[in-house]
This record gives sequence, C-alpha cells and structure tokens, in this order.
Amino acid sequence: MVGVFALCANSVPVYAGLQTAENAPVVEVIDNRGYEDLVIAQVSSYVNIRSKPDTSGEILGKLYNNSVGRFIEETDGWIKIKSGTVEGYVKAEYCVAGLEALRIARDVEITYATINVSSLRVRQKPTTDSAILGSFSKGDELEVLAEEDGFAKVSYNNKTGYISLDYVDIHTEFVEAESIEEERARLKAEEEARRKAKEAAEAALRAKQEQEAAAAKAAQDAAVANGASGDNLGQQVVDYAVQFVGNPYVYGGTSLTDGCDCSGFTQSVYAYFGVKLPRTGQRSAGYAIASLDEAQPGDLLFYSGHVAIYMGNNRIVHAATPRDGICIGNASYTKILAIRRIF
Repeated sequence: MVGVFALCANSVPVYAGLQTAENAPVVEVIDNRGYEDLVIAQVSSYVNIRSKPDTSGEILGKLYNNSVGRFIEETDGWIKIKSGTVEGYVKAEYCVAGLEALRIARDVEITYATINVSSLRVRQKPTTDSAILGSFSKGDELEVLAEEDGFAKVSYNNKTGYISLDYVDIHTEFVEAESIEEERARLKAEEEARRKAKEAAEAALRAKQEQEAAAAKAAQDAAVANGASGDNLGQQVVDYAVQFVGNPYVYGGTSLTDGCDCSGFTQSVYAYFGVKLPRTGQRSAGYAIASLDEAQPGDLLFYSGHVAIYMGNNRIVHAATPRDGICIGNASYTKILAIRRIF
C-alpha cells in the first residue's frame, strides 16, 4: 500500500499569506510552516525516483500523481526528495514545488477524523436537530469529505452523513512514494489475492454445478416416482402442458384451467410431475443449456420478463398475454436470455 504521512494533527488551521514579489497574489494555505517544502507529482501516472540526477540512475521508487515528497535540493532540473521510505531524485518537470505546490496542497491532501468520545451520532444534515442515521464508536477513523458549519461530511453505510467536529481529532495526510520493494510486495499480495479469489469462485461454481445436478436428479426421481418413464420426461411435460392451450392468462394466477401467468403456468405444469419450481426466480432452477440447438422438449426458455416451455422444432407453449392466453408460439419470437433443463 502506498504510504502516507500526517500533518496538522489536532491543530486549528492557521492561514498565512505568501507574497514572493510586489503585487504577487496572496495565496492562503493551511499551516505553511508544514507545507513550505512540499514537492507534488503532477503526472498522468507516476514519475520514477532515481538514485542520482540522471535517467541512468537506478529506479528506487515511484511518486504517483498527486503524491508528495519533501524537498531536499535541486540539481540541473532534478529535485532530490524524501518521500516515505524513499530518498532520491525526480525530474523537476514532472513535479511542482514552492508556491505552486502550496496552491494545490489542500486539493491533494486527505483529511481524517478520529472519534474521541464513546459514541458519536451521524446525522442526515449538518445540524444537531437533523435525523440520526446511526453512530460511530470511539477510535473509528473516517475520511472527511468536506466540512460544513462545524460538521464533517463522512460516508456512512454507503450514504453520506455528518458528524460534529467538536468530538473528533482531525489530522491530514498525503500519499507518499512507493519504493520498488514495496511495489513488489504489493503486486505479490494482489496476485495472491486474485489467485485466492479465483479459487473461491471456481469452488463456488463447482458447488453450484453439483447442487444443480443433485436438484435435477431429485426432480427426475420425483417425476419417475409419479409415473413417468424417465427417458422422455421432457416430452411428457410438453404433452401435459398443451392440454391447457386456450385457457386464460391471469396475472399472478397459477390455475391451469381458470387462469395463470407465465411463471404460474410453468410452476403448475412441473408440479404435476413432482417438481417444485419457485413462483419467481425459476431461472436458477435445473441446469443451463448453451443454445436453442441443444434444447430439448420440456426445457424452460427465459426471455425478458417471461418464461415458456420448449416443445421442440422451435415451438413453445406458454401463458403468453391476456389476449392470447395459454398458446403455442415461435420459440425465437424474441431474444432468448437463458435455457434451463429441469430433468
């Protein structure tokens, strides 16, 4: 992780004007005694820190954009800095120092608030009579997004809220350079984290596939126990479903005779074969089929907001619309989003 260093801990901001020449503009900065030797990288990505003021010098570390170092000396267009654990030279053209650094220092600094009471309320607005969103505990450290009317704006449960500045300790930090050794360690840790995440994802996928296979086997066993042959279960589902063609569509309904909607239709048809499909979320039932070319009778075809039973030969039976009711249609009438096989 890129390092930081703290400034202005528990201090009241001190504003001072800097004037380097007659009629030069006055620039307000916070505690310029702590900021006066700042060197701030201004690059698209990073500038190398080298062992000597020359491009042939060994690369000791990297100063990323808006990262900060402390000025030591300047030599032939190179600035020697100390930043984090790295001390070396950066090309002056990629950094700002002096008055220009003071101008942008407050834009690149990061302000933190540490709670110094047992519990501090988070409010919706920067007032003491505003609604309470929750609370923080003593020692919690929060990034201050802004300050307003004696309150600090902070993030709370993916929302923004406000805490009183009277009950926190404020400190300001800058991002510092990263040494080559620190970069190597970070990249190694990130690679290890990616490897573990990949392994976890693969394990979760295997578990899901095993669960789907078990569910499909249980459904098949249930259907066989209910009188199906086991070899043509899907076709038997289709044969059963088409008996109800012509019956009405009813939103929210599950009756194959008095009316049902698309998911109520598939749920009730499969219930006859001992399969308990959920009323919603049927797209997670069974297991996935890659394409319509591989689909078999009885498979569920999912469209945007709709589900149907595949009959084969590019035909479906489904509870279509209030106008059409339960009917037979073209499987490719619109984009198919998923195909699931229950048996």
